[in-house]
Amino acid sequence: MAVRVVVALLAPVRWAPPGIDLLEWRTALAEDVVDLLTMLNQVDTAVAVTPADRWLADAVIWPGTTVYEVPEPTPNAVFAALAADADGAHRPPGRGGRYEQAAVVAGDAPDLPGLTVGKLLRPLTSRPVALAPVEGSGPGLLGVAARLPVPQWLPALDMDGALPAAVRAAAPRPGDLAVTPSWHRLRGPADLARLDPALGGWENTRALLSGARQGD
Repeated sequence: MAVRVVVALLAPVRWAPPGIDLLEWRTALAEDVVDLLTMLNQVDTAVAVTPADRWLADAVIWPGTTVYEVPEPTPNAVFAALAADADGAHRPPGRGGRYEQAAVVAGDAPDLPGLTVGKLLRPLTSRPVALAPVEGSGPGLLGVAARLPVPQWLPALDMDGALPAAVRAAAPRPGDLAVTPSWHRLRGPADLARLDPALGGWENTRALLSGARQGD
């Protein structure tokens, strides 16, 4: 079985619901995503942040979780950090050393099902890259997965603006890119309606929203 890592990319969050402090909101989102990834089987979990946001990683990680500091909050920067770590480390695979597959997941999808992450990784058995779009009609990605090292044709990806069609156009063959099921991120007020209270997990985000509603 391939040695895999799933990295939570804790990019800046620009919006919070009324009555909720932005830093508390961002921390709750990140903690719920990291908790979810930590429960996944047969993958390692890591976190990626810019140096300015190292405080956030330290606040939400579990003991032993690898933190990658990246110059910009993009999947490409995370893949580059993984490559640099593999070149410079002398550790067993799966413990911060060389991985065969990696997925980068947005840090603002607190109720993300583990099954959706599994579906993002699954196509890598036959394709070099897979994308999970953000649910809805707008641009953006929920996650990106790739075999390592990533193919040279992979363009620079913006988690808030990328479109699968543009990535597919950059591939040598359309079949080199798999598009997997979408899921929502919390990027604005309309996204709150997509949260499913029946889903388990996302306790930190749920608690903040519950407190804000009680305070109305």
